[in-house]
Amino acid sequence: MTQLVVNSIYMATEGEGIHIGTPQIFVRFQGCSIGCLNCDSKETWDFDAAGLSLEQVLNEVETQAGKYPYRIKRVSITGGDPLHPKHAPQVEALAMELKKRGYYINLEAAGTRVLDSLFDSIDFISFDFKTPSTGVKTNIKLLEKVFVQYASKAQIKSVIADKKDFEFTYDTYMSLQQKHEYSLTTPWVLTPCYEPGEEFPKERFIEVINFNEAYGSPFRVIGQQHKWIHGPNKQNV
Repeated sequence: MTQLVVNSIYMATEGEGIHIGTPQIFVRFQGCSIGCLNCDSKETWDFDAAGLSLEQVLNEVETQAGKYPYRIKRVSITGGDPLHPKHAPQVEALAMELKKRGYYINLEAAGTRVLDSLFDSIDFISFDFKTPSTGVKTNIKLLEKVFVQYASKAQIKSVIADKKDFEFTYDTYMSLQQKHEYSLTTPWVLTPCYEPGEEFPKERFIEVINFNEAYGSPFRVIGQQHKWIHGPNKQNV
C-alpha cells in the first residue's frame, strides 16, 4: 500500500463545531490543493513530505489513545485535505482499520468531494461550505448530498469574516430549505474567522452572533476554543 503522508498525530480536545470540548486523537494529513485565502493551517498544503505505513499510523494512534488510564476511543481525520485523490484510498484504509479496533471516526471534509464508501462507514462528517472570503466555491450539489444522504451524522461548517460571508451562507441555506420544504435538519455551524497572528476578534464574534439573531437564528455560532486558550498560531492543540 502507498504510504500515508501525515503531518502529525496527537491527542487534543476538539476546539470547534458541535463536538467542541471532546477529547480526540487527531490524524492530520499533509497536502491540500484548495488554497483558502484565510486558511489557518497553510503549513499542511505541501504534498512533499515523508510517509508512514498504515501500521505506523495505527501504532501511533494507539500510543496517543493509551496516554491516560481511560483510553481515548475517538479519532478525527483532518488535514490538509484528507479527501484529495492522493490521500483518499489511504484515508479509507485507515478508517476501516480504526473501526475494526472500536474507534469512533470523525472526518473533517473540506467540502470539495464526497466519497460515499468512506462516508457510509464512518461515524461523523464535518463538511465545509466555503464563503466568499475564502476565495473558494463549494459545489452546491455536494452540499445538498450531505444534507440529504448523511443528515443524521454530519454538520456543515462555514468560516464567517463579514456580513457578505454571512448573507451568502444564509441565502444558500434558505434556498436548500425551500427546495426541500424546510425539512433539512443537519446543523450548520458558523465559525467567526480568527486568523493566524490576529488579536482575538471580539467585535467580529459579536457581529456574527448579531447577524444570526437578526436573521432568525438558523445557525449555531461556535468559535474556536483552542485559539481562545492558546492563541491563533499554536499547532496541535
